[in-house]
Amino acid sequence: MQERLFKEKYPIHTIEIAKSETTYTDVDSIIIPLVEHVKAHPVSTYIGIFDHYSHTASLEDGEIAADILNAKNVLFCFGKELKDPMVMAVRPRAIGVAEMPDSFVLSFLEAPNLAANEAMQQWCKAIRDL
Repeated sequence: MQERLFKEKYPIHTIEIAKSETTYTDVDSIIIPLVEHVKAHPVSTYIGIFDHYSHTASLEDGEIAADILNAKNVLFCFGKELKDPMVMAVRPRAIGVAEMPDSFVLSFLEAPNLAANEAMQQWCKAIRDL
């Protein structure tokens, strides 16, 4: 996984997995184990799937890069504590899965909780078979 700043402001974690490095064949097949990880985690709560590609494609002025073939988000929450109302600004969580011509790109916004980041990194890395 790589850590980077998106738009010089947002700390994100991302991994690009070549299609030759995984047995998963499309975004939907990758979403399945991610949802299973979320549901199996003792603190996370599964919320749903957001079809980002279809949403953007349906907008009159929606723009999608030509090399993005599909894109969905798994939505969930690690909300173990609610000690400050400001924490709601960084919840719920999402892992994005984008299909490119030769790879899949998984990404998520850094969480304010180290254990949550570690779990999401493990889930994403598990998509790579090799």
